[in-house]
Amino acid sequence: MKHLKLQIALAILFAALAGFLGATAAERWFAPEQTGGLHEFVHEQLELNPEQESLLDELEKRHALENAQLELEVRRANAELAAAMDKEHEYGPEVSAAIDQVHASMGELQKATIRHVFAMRSILDPQQQREFDQQVSRSLTDSPPE
Repeated sequence: MKHLKLQIALAILFAALAGFLGATAAERWFAPEQTGGLHEFVHEQLELNPEQESLLDELEKRHALENAQLELEVRRANAELAAAMDKEHEYGPEVSAAIDQVHASMGELQKATIRHVFAMRSILDPQQQREFDQQVSRSLTDSPPE
């Protein structure tokens, strides 16, 4: 009985750890600040004309829907990782496959974010694009503004 309680406690611990690691990774790599800060920059610093504002609003709506779907997929993949860890209690084939699925899901989320960044860039004029490119570079490298 004591052994069973220990196994259950370890399973819960592993599941919580898997969820925490997945959430931390997703937050670090795909935090709203990455595109949220960029959206603020575009809206507040680039002096968009009304047509650009309208196009950007449409891009943001589409991205919000896609992003929500992909975030659900990351959470689902993390849940599958937790279940595999609970089942195998070691770095076995199911855990390995679940980790690959978490990485694939997170990769799709990152790709969608990058596609969205390029879509935003496409509605800008050449001068705005230069400023945008500099801001993107600073955002990705954590360099302080010039």
